[in-house]
Amino acid sequence: MAQLWGGRFTKETDRLVYNFNASISFDRKFYRQDIEGSIAHVKMLGKQGILSNVEAEQIVAELKNILAETENGTLEITSEYEDIHSFVEAELIRRLGDTGKKLHTGRSRNDQVALDMRMYTRMEAVRTDALLKDLLQTILTIMKAHTETIMPGFTHLQKAQPVTLAHHLGAYFEMFKRDRLRIHDIYKRMNYCPLGSGALAGTTYPLDRDATARMLGFDGPCLNSMDGVSDRDYVIEFLSALSTIMMHLSRFSEEIIIWNSNEYQFVEIDDGYSTGSSIMPQKKNPDIAELVRGKTGRVYGALISLLTTMKGIPLAYNKDMQEDKELAFDAMDTVKGCLALFQGMLATMKFRVENMRKSASLGFTNATDAADYLVNHGVPFRDAHGIVGRLVLYCMDRNRSIEELSLEELKAISPVFDSDLYDAISMETCVNKRLTTGAPGKAAMEQVIALEEKFLAECADIDEDWEDRLLNGNIK
Repeated sequence: MAQLWGGRFTKETDRLVYNFNASISFDRKFYRQDIEGSIAHVKMLGKQGILSNVEAEQIVAELKNILAETENGTLEITSEYEDIHSFVEAELIRRLGDTGKKLHTGRSRNDQVALDMRMYTRMEAVRTDALLKDLLQTILTIMKAHTETIMPGFTHLQKAQPVTLAHHLGAYFEMFKRDRLRIHDIYKRMNYCPLGSGALAGTTYPLDRDATARMLGFDGPCLNSMDGVSDRDYVIEFLSALSTIMMHLSRFSEEIIIWNSNEYQFVEIDDGYSTGSSIMPQKKNPDIAELVRGKTGRVYGALISLLTTMKGIPLAYNKDMQEDKELAFDAMDTVKGCLALFQGMLATMKFRVENMRKSASLGFTNATDAADYLVNHGVPFRDAHGIVGRLVLYCMDRNRSIEELSLEELKAISPVFDSDLYDAISMETCVNKRLTTGAPGKAAMEQVIALEEKFLAECADIDEDWEDRLLNGNIK
């Protein structure tokens, strides 16, 4: 059992205890972050004269070799080590002997793992942001193509008023736009470096924490060493943002599932994103949308788990905090997978525009406009509301839409109705006369689409190129 802390103990840890305590099975994900943090730490030790330049150069060179061999598969991370930190340090000592033993000077596993987790979460924020950007672009492309595709808008899952597909999808654009902005905001708060906090009280070595923070792409060091090693707010915030993303994806998935049903037939999901039935040959199931909806609870669980873990922990570091990783890793991977698959499903989906328009018409979504017509002809709104209610009942009994009635039938219900009603309650009129900002009218939608295009153009990707810097050997 490879451990970094055996000097105080007179016998080996019980195997069950060791296995329970070990984290190598999941924190091996950190190998890149751990090595990069170690490189920055050693460069700083050399700059400060804590290590000689020769020692620092030897350690840095060998750490880069360990990284390259780990990535190309010639060096395997095995379970004989307690955690990823033990693996890297033991391998370095095997190669450099006593020089390798100097790697951990002025550092604790507490600030080391805090750094690794922060850097990993930062990387996942960047990757999630990129996937959200792709999804927003797909949504915007569909919006631009469907500013005149009329469909029913719903409240309580009941047809309410006519809108357009562009307007409906525009609501999801706003949701995922907020998700992107949330991640950018969280990134700014998490981008402070805990390295140099030591176990909890800093160190007597003359470390240059600003230098290591700059090398690792952080905006500066954490200003309190106890908080530096015990803070997991950034993980909680990120999991909260991921949960909100999944909530939005789940809502969208629910609508696609409904739209895909035989009763609606608003969309046709591409064969590549559907499955069939083992017994019913006619079936084409929206499995991707259903799985996205189902996996939402899995991401919520990670958030609740970490909130519960952190709620009773006194300062500073406690072993409970090892529980910040497994479920968080799973949630991060789950959201990335869901975003990628959902974007592909949406990009290949066919919209049945005639079915959408027919549904809006048969759903009496222009009833409010018929009432407004009466009001504009002097009928009090409450009376107009009752008249149109009777009109809808008349149509329902005959399985017809309002615009399919003859003028004689309309006048039998209210003599105020005249031939200009047909234009007033046409689907196109009902949609396009709604021109206030955020409404579904074509002119209003085109203004919003221009603003959304501007957002995508101006909302820069999060600046995160540390992997390239490390691979090129030029950490800042």
